[in-house]
Order: sequence, then structure tokens, then C-alpha cells
Amino acid sequence: MTVVQLTTHQRQELIDITRQVQAAVTASGVQDGIVVVFSPHTTGGIMVNENWDPDVGKDFLAFLGQRVPHNFPDFRHGEGNSDSHILVSLVGSQVSLIIQEGHVMLGQWQGIYFCEFDGPRERACWVQVVPVSHV
Repeated sequence: MTVVQLTTHQRQELIDITRQVQAAVTASGVQDGIVVVFSPHTTGGIMVNENWDPDVGKDFLAFLGQRVPHNFPDFRHGEGNSDSHILVSLVGSQVSLIIQEGHVMLGQWQGIYFCEFDGPRERACWVQVVPVSHV
């Protein structure tokens, strides 16, 4: 397993970790298989989305912020980050992707993102590469 260390700088932000995930796959030497990218945090998620236009990420966070506002008056969680927990539940905490010929298979405009919903913080993503045996 590879651990990708991250430092986030805002309460909510998306960090493109595609290069780090591909580097973990390359270092593993696996040519065909699956890579699992997992966030061990209850307030930080993982997703695949467009990585060409940065406005997509901004729009994504703005949309979620309207649907799950930070200051929703009925939240009861004492830490004040109930919205962050809900957002991770909506986005998810892991993705599994295909590896073919040593490359993470993503669409032309796709990237892998760590989704920070309660920053700024020091974060980690776990990357597990699983080979597929050809019998």
C-alpha cells in the first residue's frame, strides 16, 4: 500500500491526486489490475471528475454547499462539522479503477480527487494496487 500525504489549505477544496495514484501504480510494477484509492477520514472523500476546467470543481463545491450548508440550524453534532460528514457520505470515501498496461484507465477529461470538506488539515489517501492474474 502507498500512502499519499496531503496538506489542505481551505475548509472545502478538491485536490487532484491523479499523478500520485499513477505513480503508485507505476512503482508497483503491476500491468493489469485494479487500484483502490481510499480516504481514511470521515470528513474527506474521494471522487473521479473532470480535471480540465477548474470551474467544474468550484461549481461542484458551490452546488453541494447550497444543498448541505455548513450552518444548517438543525445540526446537533458538537464539533460543528456535520455538513462535512454528510458530504463525504454523498461523495464517497473510495474509488476503484482499472489498470491496463500499467496505466490507470481514466477518460480523456477525468482526474482523481481528494475532497476536503473540513480543512485545512493534514490528510492521507491510501492507494492499494491489486494485480489481476491471467490464467
